[in-house]
Amino acid sequence: MNSIEKALQRINLSLNHWGQGEQLSFEEFLQRTAESPQRMVRNIFQQFHDMIRSYLREGYDEYPDDPESIHFRSYDTTRLFVEDTDNPFFADRLFANRLVNLVDALKRGAQQNKIYIFEGPHGCGKSTFLNNLLMKFEKYANTEQGATWETVWRLDRRLLGTFSQQETNQFLDKLSQLLDEYELEQKEGAELKLPAAMPESHVEVPCPSHDHPLLMIPKEGRRLFLDELFAADPEARALLAEKEYDWVFRSAPCTICESLYQALLGKLRNPAQVFRMVQARPIAFNRRVGEGVSVFNPGDKPLKQISLSNEILQNRLNALLRDSNQVRYLYSRFARTNNGIYALMDVKGHNVERLIELHNIISEGVHKVEDIEENVSSLFLALMNPEDKENIKDFQSFSDRIEYIKIPYVLDINTEVEIYRKTFGGQIDEGFLPRVLHNFSRTIISSRMNIRSEAMLEWIGDADKYKIYCDPNLQLLKMEIYTGHIPKWLSEEDRKRLTAKRRRRIIAESETEGTRGFSGRDALKIFNDFHSAYAKEGKLITMANLHKYFRTHKELVEALPHGFLDSLVQMYDYTVLQEVKESLYYYNEEQIGREITNYLFAVNFEPGTTATCNYTGNRLEINEEFFEGSERKLLGPAADFAQRLRFRRAVQKEYTASALTQEIMAEGKTINETTLFRDLFERYVYHLKEKVLDPFLENENFRRAIKDFGGESFRTYDKKIRADVSFLINNLVRKYKYTPTGAREVCMYVIDNDIAKKFSDR
Repeated sequence: MNSIEKALQRINLSLNHWGQGEQLSFEEFLQRTAESPQRMVRNIFQQFHDMIRSYLREGYDEYPDDPESIHFRSYDTTRLFVEDTDNPFFADRLFANRLVNLVDALKRGAQQNKIYIFEGPHGCGKSTFLNNLLMKFEKYANTEQGATWETVWRLDRRLLGTFSQQETNQFLDKLSQLLDEYELEQKEGAELKLPAAMPESHVEVPCPSHDHPLLMIPKEGRRLFLDELFAADPEARALLAEKEYDWVFRSAPCTICESLYQALLGKLRNPAQVFRMVQARPIAFNRRVGEGVSVFNPGDKPLKQISLSNEILQNRLNALLRDSNQVRYLYSRFARTNNGIYALMDVKGHNVERLIELHNIISEGVHKVEDIEENVSSLFLALMNPEDKENIKDFQSFSDRIEYIKIPYVLDINTEVEIYRKTFGGQIDEGFLPRVLHNFSRTIISSRMNIRSEAMLEWIGDADKYKIYCDPNLQLLKMEIYTGHIPKWLSEEDRKRLTAKRRRRIIAESETEGTRGFSGRDALKIFNDFHSAYAKEGKLITMANLHKYFRTHKELVEALPHGFLDSLVQMYDYTVLQEVKESLYYYNEEQIGREITNYLFAVNFEPGTTATCNYTGNRLEINEEFFEGSERKLLGPAADFAQRLRFRRAVQKEYTASALTQEIMAEGKTINETTLFRDLFERYVYHLKEKVLDPFLENENFRRAIKDFGGESFRTYDKKIRADVSFLINNLVRKYKYTPTGAREVCMYVIDNDIAKKFSDR
C-alpha cells in the first residue's frame, strides 16, 4: 500500500501545475487586469498572435543597416512546427514571413469578417502544418501565460429569494425517511447514515460562447469604467486606445449573458450585486471535444441538431428567476468556438457546405439560433488545394471575405536541406563534399520556380554578365534572394540597384511559384535514390556524382529548366577553384604593400628618373622596366603598353586629386589607408591568385602528393611539395570547413577536371 500511495502522490505532484480550475470573482479579475492588461484583456486574434510570437525566435536580418531593407527576416520556426511533434513541418523563409505578417495584421485589429485559407498543392504539408499549429495553440492556450478568460455566472439562491418551497419539501421528506431508517438500524446495530445536504446555495451558469468578463459591463459605460480602472496607469490607458482593442468597446455579450444581466438587474435593482455573481475562469481549449477548437474533415457529416441547450440548467434558471421566458439557455455549435478557432481540413466534400454556411456568419458576425441572434467572433481557418477553388467559384460575394495564404513547395535552399537532414539523419552532411548537398537542393527547387522572372530581368538586365555564377534565367540568384542572402559577386552597380521596391517585387513572385515541379514527397524519394547510389564507405559524394545522376535519369532532367544543371556545375567549379587558389596563396602581403607604395610614388615621375620613395625609403630606378613589372601584376600579363600607359595616367591623376590632397593631407590618413591603395592591393592579389595554381598543375608530383596526403607514402615526397600540399589542405579545412578527406577530394576534382583551364580566359 505504501508504494501505491507514493505512486499516487507522484501523479498528484506531476499534475500540480497551473490548470483550468482557477475561478476568480469579478473584483479579483479586475485586480489582475489592472496589474497585467495585455495578458488579461485579449481576444482569440491577439491570443493567436501571442502564441506564434512566443514559439518563434526573434527574426534575424542579415543586413540591419541596409536603408533598402524590406524586413525579410529569418525566423526559426523549430519550436512551433518541429519540436515535440509526431510529423514535423518545415516552414521556409518565404512562408514564415507570410505567417508573421498575417498574425501581426490580426493583432493590429484587421481580423474581422474573414476566413483565412492556406492554399497549396498536394504534398506541400498543409495538413501537417495545421495540425502542428493547432496542437501548439492548444498547449499555449492552456497555460497561465497563454490563457484567455471567459465568464461564469454564479447565481446566489439566497440573494435571489431563498430556496424554492418544492426544494425545501423534498429535503424535509428525505430527512424524515432517513430518521425512520436510523431508528431501525440502531436496533440492528447498523452504522448511522448522514442526511443528504441542503440544495446547493449557488447555481453556476457558464457562458457557452466564452464571452470575456469585461463584456458583461454595459457597452455604453465600458470606456468610462476602464478609464477609471486604469486611472493610475497611463500606459494601460494608452494601450487600450490602440486599434487592436476596439473589440473591448464594440463587442456585445451573448444573448444568454445579456438576458441574465437584465433579469438579475430587474430582480436586484443593484448593478454591484449583479457583478458579484460574475466570475472569471480561463477558457479550457480542447480540440478532441470541440471546446475552443473545432476541426472538420471533408468526410465529417453535418450535425442534424442545429441548436443546443442544457435542460437541467434551464429548469434551475426558470425556478430561480421565476420566469421561463427571461433567460433561454440556447446556443449553437458555433458558440463553442466563439473566441476560439474553427478549422476546415480541405474545402471539399461536406466542408464545402460548412464553408458556405460560414458566409453569413463571416459577413455579419452573427448566427441565427431559432429566433435568437448569436454573436460569433472566431478565427476561421481552412486548407485548400488549388483545384478546389472550383467548389466555391459560384459564390462571388464570398470572395472578398477570403484571404489566401500560400503554402507552396519549399523554395528556400536551407529549409530543403534541413528536411533531408531531419528525414535521413543529420549525419548525411558527412557523406558530401561541401556545397554538393545544397546544390542538390538547388536542383530540386529549380523545378518549382518560374523559368522567366520579370522582376529579376528588370533588375539585372543581361544575365550573361554573371554566367560564371548564374544560370541564364537567373534562378540561382533568385534562390539566394529567397534565402535572404545578397551574393558578393554582384557588381556594385547592381547591388545599389537592389532597392526595397525591387526586393518586394522579387519576393512577391514567390506567390506564383512552388505549385509545380518536384513535390516534397518526390524530393525525398529522389534524394533517397541518389544517396543510396553514391554514398560509399570512405568516399564523398561529389558534384560530378550529382551531375551524372540527373543526366542519366531522363524524366528528372526534363523537369529542370534548360541549361540549369550545366550552370550549377559551372558555378560550383568556379567557386571551388577560388577556394583552392585562396588556400594555396601565401605571398608576403607586407612585400605587396611595399611594391604598391613604391609604384604610387613612382607614377609622379618620368621614366629615366632615380628617386627615393618618401613612404618606404627605397631608392627607385624609375624606368619602363620598373613600370612594366608592377603593372603586369596589377593588370595581368596580357596587358599591352597602351593599356598600361592609360592605367598609369589614371592612377597618377587619382593619386594627386584624391589620395594625396584629400585623404593624406586633409584627413591625415597614411597612404596604406587610402581608397586608391586598397583598390590596387586587391588588383595585385587577384592577379597573383589567378596564376597561383599554374606552377603546381604542371607538376605531376603535386597531384600524386595530394592523393597520398595523410598516408605513409606522403613522406616520400620532397620537403617543398609536402609543405605546399599541407598548407593547401590545412587552409581548406580551416577557412572553408572541409574535412581533410574532403579537402583532398576537392583538390583532385579541380585538378582532374582541369577546372583552372576552364576559367583561364575569364
